[in-house]
Amino acid sequence: MSIAGTNQLRKNSLGLIAVTFMVISAAAPLTGVAGAMPIAFLLGNGPGIPATFVFVTLLMLAFAVGYVAMSRHITNAGAFYAYAARGLGGRTAGAVAIVALVAYNAMQFGLIGLFGGIAAGVFGEHGAFLPWWGWSLIAILLVGFFGYRQVDLSAKVLVFIVALEYLVVLIVDFAILGKGGANGLSMNLFDTNAIFSGSLTAAVLFCMGCFIGFEATTIYAEETREPEKTIPRATYLSVLMIGIFFVFTTWLMIVGVGVDKLVPTIQGLPDPSVFFFDLAGQYVGGPVPAIAGVLLVSSLFAALSAFHNYIARYSYVAGREGLLPAVFGRTHDTHQSPHIGSVVQSVGALVVLAFFAGMGLDPVLNMFTWISQIGTLGVLGMMTVTSLAVIVFFRRTGLAGSPLTTLVLPLISGLVMASLFVYIFLHFGDLTGTAGGVLGIVLPSLIPVAAIVGYLLALRLERTDPVRFARMGHN
Repeated sequence: MSIAGTNQLRKNSLGLIAVTFMVISAAAPLTGVAGAMPIAFLLGNGPGIPATFVFVTLLMLAFAVGYVAMSRHITNAGAFYAYAARGLGGRTAGAVAIVALVAYNAMQFGLIGLFGGIAAGVFGEHGAFLPWWGWSLIAILLVGFFGYRQVDLSAKVLVFIVALEYLVVLIVDFAILGKGGANGLSMNLFDTNAIFSGSLTAAVLFCMGCFIGFEATTIYAEETREPEKTIPRATYLSVLMIGIFFVFTTWLMIVGVGVDKLVPTIQGLPDPSVFFFDLAGQYVGGPVPAIAGVLLVSSLFAALSAFHNYIARYSYVAGREGLLPAVFGRTHDTHQSPHIGSVVQSVGALVVLAFFAGMGLDPVLNMFTWISQIGTLGVLGMMTVTSLAVIVFFRRTGLAGSPLTTLVLPLISGLVMASLFVYIFLHFGDLTGTAGGVLGIVLPSLIPVAAIVGYLLALRLERTDPVRFARMGHN
C-alpha cells in the first residue's frame, strides 16, 4: 500500500443507509422499547411518555440544525471534538476529546453488563447455560473483531440487526393497531394531565437516552461518500426514525394494555422488561415473543459495536492530533481501521468485566446502572459545548447561515442540555441507586475530571507544538 493510504480511515466506505443505521444501532431501538420504556412509564409520567418523545424529538432536531450547519464546513472523525476545536479553540477541544473517550467507554462498559445479564436469561431459557460474564466475554471478542476490521463489515452487520429490530417491534405495533388495543385506539397524546403526571424530568431523561448515538453521524465523515450531503441527511433521518418510531410504539404499548391499567400492570410484573414481551404474546403469539427475546440480545450487540466504533475513532483522532500517543493515530495497513483504539478499548472492557465478575456484582443493577449514566452525563455535556461552538463558529468566521440555524436553535438546545447535565450531576446517586455512598460522588465526577485532563493535554500540546495545536479540528 502506498504511504498516502497509511494512517487514513477507509474512504468512501459508507453511504446514507449505512451511516444512519450505524448510529441508530447505538440507540438500540428494541432495547429502548423492552428495557427502558417500561421503567419510563413507571418512574416517569406514564401515559405522557409519547408526548414527551414528541418534545425530545423536537429538541434533538433543534440541536441537529446547528450541528448539520457546521458539518457542511467540517469533515473530521473527531465530531464533537472537531466542532469544539473550530468553534471554541484547542483547549476546549482537548477537554471534549477526553470526555468523549470516558463517556463512550462508560456506555460501552455498562452495556457489556446489560448484554451479559439479558443473554444469560434469554439463552438460558433455550438450554444454553453460561454465567452472565461468559456471554459478555463473547460479545467483547466479537465486537473487537469487527472493530479491528473494515468499517463496512461492521456496517453490514449493524444494518441487518437494526432492520430486524424495527421489524419485530412494528409487527407487534400493527397487531395492537389492527385489534384496536384493550379499549380502542383513542388516546389524547397531548393531554396535559398525563404529560405533567409523575416525574416529567425523569421521563425526559429516559426519552433522551433513546436518542444517544444519533450525534455520531459526523464520526464517520472521513469514511462516507459525499459527506457534505450524506452526513446532514443521515443526522436528520436518524433523529426522525428514532423519534417517530418511539412516539408510535409507546402510544401503542399504552393502547395495548389500556391507559388506566398501564402503571398497575407494570408494577405487578416481576421484571418491567417483560411488559413488551407480554404484549407480543397477547397480540401476536407464536414464536414472535421468543424471536423478540433473541433480537433484544442482538440489539444490545449492535449498540456495543456502535459505541466501540465511536471510541476507536475518537482515540484515532486524539492520537493523530497529538493529545494521545502517536500510536493511536495509526490505521491498519490493510483494513484502514483505527485498530489500536479498537484493541485498547477491548482490553479495557475485559478489565472492567473481570472486576465486576470477580467482585460478584450484578451485571444490570450495578455494572449497567452505575456506569452507563456516566455516558449519558458526558454526552449531554458535549452536546452543550457543541451548541455553543456552533454559535461562536458562525459568528467568528462570518460564514453564511440564518440566525435561526446558527444562533436561536443552538442556543435553545444548549440551554436545555446544560440544564439536564446539571440535574443528572446533582442527582446522580438517586438515578443510579448510589445515593449516600462514595460512588454517587466519584462516578459523576469522572466527567469534569476527564475535561480537566483533556484541557491539560491540550495545554501541553500548545506549548510543545504550537503549529499542531493551531491545526486541531482540521483534517
